[in-house]
Amino acid sequence: MPVRIRPAVAALPAYKPGRPAPTGAAGPAYKLSSNENPYPPLPGVLAATEAAVAGMNRYPDLANTAMAAAVGARLGVAPECLAFGTGSVAVLYHLLAAVCEPGDEVVFAWRSFEAYPIAVQITGATPVPVPLGPGAVHDLEALRAAITPATRVVMLCTPNNPTGPAIAHDELEHFLDAVPEHVLVMVDEAYVEFVDDPAAVRGLEALQGRPQVAVLRTFSKAYGLAGFRVGYCVAEPALAAAVRAVSLPFGISVAAQAAVLASLDAEPALRERVDALVRARAGLRDGLRGLGFDVPAAQGNFVWLPSGPLTAAHGEAFAAGGVVVRPYAAGEPGDGVRITVGEDAANARVLELAAGLPRP
Repeated sequence: MPVRIRPAVAALPAYKPGRPAPTGAAGPAYKLSSNENPYPPLPGVLAATEAAVAGMNRYPDLANTAMAAAVGARLGVAPECLAFGTGSVAVLYHLLAAVCEPGDEVVFAWRSFEAYPIAVQITGATPVPVPLGPGAVHDLEALRAAITPATRVVMLCTPNNPTGPAIAHDELEHFLDAVPEHVLVMVDEAYVEFVDDPAAVRGLEALQGRPQVAVLRTFSKAYGLAGFRVGYCVAEPALAAAVRAVSLPFGISVAAQAAVLASLDAEPALRERVDALVRARAGLRDGLRGLGFDVPAAQGNFVWLPSGPLTAAHGEAFAAGGVVVRPYAAGEPGDGVRITVGEDAANARVLELAAGLPRP
């Protein structure tokens, strides 16, 4: 008799990573499918990691002590309010594992981060997707209406991946006031460094005085440490402790911890790079709109092309032209293509190829 696989695991949808840069295209090829930072490591990071790997024969610091102190000082929160993992997606898994069990429900907008329904189903809880509102934004009223006595968590992605808009802070405050106190509200701010809308959610501010709120952040995007996988949550101490309790021991490598500390010390260079990417994002968004595409407000390091039934064809057209993007083709009205903001040549190539695309 074969080993029994849990039904919840056997039924999981597959997570689809961004495809690598296409081969065989005439001219340069660009990977714009994974929301990666196109810049190399920040100043000082390579030297710090090279020094750290000399001690690879030793286990990393289980408590992430230096990293927690540095991140806590940067954010103005106590280290005991932090829990780290291998990317914010791992922290998401740990957070759900700490609070969910079979019979619980987890509410989230859809389309949103692809890992959400996977993470929910692993716990045995039931995913409750709620369609996005006009403009590809979170419909907070519909999310609130979806809360039932079985709801354990509501997940909010702001800016929303893959569509781009951020939730307004005042709307989040009203939403939190209406959510039962026992329901955890997870505010996923993986792209917070790229937000330039002053009205957008301020996750750490929403956390103040609300023990039901947890904020997720990452070093993968703006800080360019995607290959080292470091993310964290900010939560009230008891919840953060629960997340740490279910986390994989020694999950953050010695090199990754060193990279985070060095990256935090390179704040001026970080800001310059983020500002450049935000400017490039505006150019890409405006260029696509000028071609007649209804691109939503973009607050991450990517833009969204609402391609509808032409999603797969658009994705293949970009790939044939040397640019691999991330098509979301599920046969749903909200299908579209996510395009990461890349180097200037890549962004120019996107607009060149988009000019020849059929319109949905």
